[in-house]
Amino acid sequence: MYYSPESLEAFVQSVASRSFSGAARALGKSQSTISVAVSSLEDHLGFALFERTSRHLVLTEEGRRVLAQVRDILAANRRLDDVALRLAQGIEPRVTLAISDHWPAGHHDRLLSQFAQMFTEVEFECLIAENEDVIELLKSGRAQLGLITKQPHLPTELVSRSLAISGHTGIYLSKDHPLCQQSTLTLDDLKGIRQLQLNTWSRAGIQRSEGLVWSASSYILLLDMAQQGFGWAKLPCWMVDYFGNDSLTLLPLAGWPQKINLDIIWSARHTLGPACLWMVDQLTAAKD
Repeated sequence: MYYSPESLEAFVQSVASRSFSGAARALGKSQSTISVAVSSLEDHLGFALFERTSRHLVLTEEGRRVLAQVRDILAANRRLDDVALRLAQGIEPRVTLAISDHWPAGHHDRLLSQFAQMFTEVEFECLIAENEDVIELLKSGRAQLGLITKQPHLPTELVSRSLAISGHTGIYLSKDHPLCQQSTLTLDDLKGIRQLQLNTWSRAGIQRSEGLVWSASSYILLLDMAQQGFGWAKLPCWMVDYFGNDSLTLLPLAGWPQKINLDIIWSARHTLGPACLWMVDQLTAAKD
């Protein structure tokens, strides 16, 4: 059974205005148009929606029962109209962003909040990846955008823009380790301790350290290992502040923490839609 959007809107507005004349003013139509639309809806449904015995419109029991469903139908119609408009404008239905853990969470939260308001019907997917893995995700088309630590060299098909926001990396060790009691340290002091090292899935150009090494593909896993006392690790400082639970010590090493510059990158072989371009603009304009 088909119910015209106009009759559904006339019904809902009549409930809100408590009169056909009020609904007519709100919708910019004549009172007779609203009355006819509601009557047509009643004919299709097979029951009355309003009591006609009082000065103001009063819902019947049947009218009260269908009101929520009618509102849901109108809301779904509006969402469909919005999707159709965005598709006609070329707005992509889905955005996939591969991000480095060096990107501070506070800035990511603000970005997503703005994105949710701007592109209400666009799906968003976030992939956590580092370095070569981000590059492979973009080259394969699995992700449209990548937020990555600045690389000395990128494949020629990738386009990059520098971000004003930077990260910081420190060297951390479980606070229960005796080395944490020393006021000054050098990297030589760490040689006898297991290193917890980042290792990407692609393994392209990986640099292995001397001595015993445990590795993981994400910094959050390295942080967990460091908390359990398995060794020392280079970790994003914001991540330790957020998730470290005061269990790790930032080691006092010369030149550390280090500033990490970040880029937003994408493949020139895959055209960016309006939502992706908006995200690029927001990321490049953001400041610490």
